[in-house]
Amino acid sequence: MKQEIGIISNWNEEKGFGFIKPSNREGKLFFHINDYSNKHKRPILDLRVSYHLSTDQKGRTCAVDVTPVKGHKNNGKGIGQRLLSLVLVVFWGGVLFIFHHERLVPTAILCIYPLMSFIAFLAYAKDKHAAQVGKWRTSENTLHILSVFGGWPGAKIAQSFLRHKSQKISFRVTYWITVCINCAALYWLTTPEGIAWIKKVMKNVNMG
Repeated sequence: MKQEIGIISNWNEEKGFGFIKPSNREGKLFFHINDYSNKHKRPILDLRVSYHLSTDQKGRTCAVDVTPVKGHKNNGKGIGQRLLSLVLVVFWGGVLFIFHHERLVPTAILCIYPLMSFIAFLAYAKDKHAAQVGKWRTSENTLHILSVFGGWPGAKIAQSFLRHKSQKISFRVTYWITVCINCAALYWLTTPEGIAWIKKVMKNVNMG
């Protein structure tokens, strides 16, 4: 497959796709972030890239194996973000283990985090796929609600490994607010008032 050269003439960071203006032909070629080199920084306008021609699911010509011609290396930033996400999740798992070992939170609360994280990861993956194929998107409010209710570790993994919702500043700020809200709520549950509330809830559940 012959390699061609062009310049990125349009890029939508939020949706993760853009267009390349070929240097040897008219028109423009669609490309998606999944077909862009993960060893380089995110695409930017006027970046000179190499690519191969292919066709999408609808039979339209598009660009794949898109790689900057020169420079634009990410210098391991992407790998660093993934490692940081994993360290954060492992650290939080350790915190939850300590809280449970000290009988500060019940097993039910401990189980909520992996369950909600799994659901959050699936929600991010579904939303990314919807963005790629032009289907109905999952609202950002839904993703944030999942984070508030304990899904934020899974959301962080999804942002780093799926490269989804990891660049939009307003979304990232709101995400970290949801993390703070969730952590604050968990801390309250370890206080005498919170422990009394949990016991009351568990008692009502058992009576029901």
